[in-house]
Amino acid sequence: MGAGVSEADLIRGDLEWGTTPMLVRSAAQTYGDHPAIVDADITLSYAELHQKVAEAARAFIGAGIEPGDRVAIWAPNIWEWPVAALGLHSAGAVLVPLNTRYKGTEAAYILSASRARILLTVEGFLGNDYVSMLRAAEVDLAHLERIVVLRGDVSGEAMSFDEFVALGADIAQDAAEERVAALRPDDLCDLLFTSGTTGAPKGVMCTHAQTLRASCDWGSVGGLRSDDRYLVVNPFFHSFGYKAGIIASLCKGATIYPEPVFDVPRIMAAIERHRITTLPGPPTIYQTMLNHPDFDPARLSSLRLIVTGAAAVPVQMIQALRDQLGVETILTAYGLTEVTGFASSCRPGDDPETISNFSGRAYPGVELETRRDDGTRCDPMEPGEIMVRGYNVTQGYFEDPAKTAETIEPDGWLHTGDIGVMDERGYLRITDRKKDMFIVGGFNVYPVEVEGLLLDHRDIAQAAVVGVPDDRMGEVGVAFVVPTVGTAPDPEGLRAWAREHMANFKAPVRFIVVDALPTNPSGKVLKYELRDRAAAEMN
Repeated sequence: MGAGVSEADLIRGDLEWGTTPMLVRSAAQTYGDHPAIVDADITLSYAELHQKVAEAARAFIGAGIEPGDRVAIWAPNIWEWPVAALGLHSAGAVLVPLNTRYKGTEAAYILSASRARILLTVEGFLGNDYVSMLRAAEVDLAHLERIVVLRGDVSGEAMSFDEFVALGADIAQDAAEERVAALRPDDLCDLLFTSGTTGAPKGVMCTHAQTLRASCDWGSVGGLRSDDRYLVVNPFFHSFGYKAGIIASLCKGATIYPEPVFDVPRIMAAIERHRITTLPGPPTIYQTMLNHPDFDPARLSSLRLIVTGAAAVPVQMIQALRDQLGVETILTAYGLTEVTGFASSCRPGDDPETISNFSGRAYPGVELETRRDDGTRCDPMEPGEIMVRGYNVTQGYFEDPAKTAETIEPDGWLHTGDIGVMDERGYLRITDRKKDMFIVGGFNVYPVEVEGLLLDHRDIAQAAVVGVPDDRMGEVGVAFVVPTVGTAPDPEGLRAWAREHMANFKAPVRFIVVDALPTNPSGKVLKYELRDRAAAEMN
């Protein structure tokens, strides 16, 4: 945010561009030959990005995609991801991102629930054969008409990205421009699936207007600039990597450097090589860098903007980033998928204690409050459920009006399920998580979902999963399992099975076999007892 510019005078992304395809067009006109994306030996200027997006849009039209259709992307942070996402937007379609750590069954569920017509994926990332994993799930995906491989070997009925782009060769540019012109700010932009606290993932609906306004405000409040070189480590499939990464960069003209894996030595090398200025991510990135044997402040001195959160942020870490690296702006923030990814943020100039202990105050146009169980508003620093209201609140859960009504009140207030306190300034501190949810390396893990997956194992009769603190990942999962009659499952065997059948961040790092789970008189599992035991077992 420029000096002297008040938050009331910020550019409204929804009013400035209306839809993401119009943002792409405007960015090409404004920034031209300025690099938009640098991915290994591929550099796309803003003008070239616009051209690639237009080609992809014609390909989606050539493939039969109609406005409102869902298209899924199951791929890591590579240049093809934003090109495909913005291309499908330009054809009027709705983006459905898939977590690259998903196994075939998890991906198939979302493809089925969203009725995605096309899947764009990769082969070979971290040794995964995504197309084969999907086939092995043996789920009837009647709506999935085409699989496109963005990178890697192509086999079976799949086609390469180049072959897919060729489908648009006979589509007139005018036809593609008509699709863009027909899009409206209130049209659906994306459908991001989140598990919530009830197990089965639900599709969170968000419009172009919401995405643009929230992403642009994130960039403005944080001070993102056109001369920034932005290493996007947060996955593009996550609301932060997609919106605070891709969309915010286009709003501000920054250069995106996609980083596909969370590897601190690799991140440090990229910062030095590209003179990276902007690096959002969980606190584990910065803590690991500061403690790394190869840490050299001179190598990382280009960093000027850091945004973090999703776990405890030690004040010593903030001071070290400022003192040792000279980082100009360090911010903590809070958000969730149901509020377009953004609810609150600290501001440039906040002191280290505020940054460490709070997740900032509400973004412009967003209201935050904490409530008691009876629905009344809490006093300052009194714990209560965090409620959010504003333009950023989701349109609802896809084809689930009951869950939507349960989460969003008639007057627009959204129940986050998180517990927090607010001070007299309106700054928010998160004190508890959504019921039993815990966070592994920045990824939300919902025990009820993991427990459901574990019950697919023939030797497991009951399962209860809890999160325990971990120095490296923030938290990790521990599973307590009751074996089926006549079996004696091996904990290490269960751990290997879990890693094979679910995303690695969901897979518990330890299994404890028990005769029975502790319960209260009504039969509810006493998770607090299990957390205490798990913490003792891990020490």
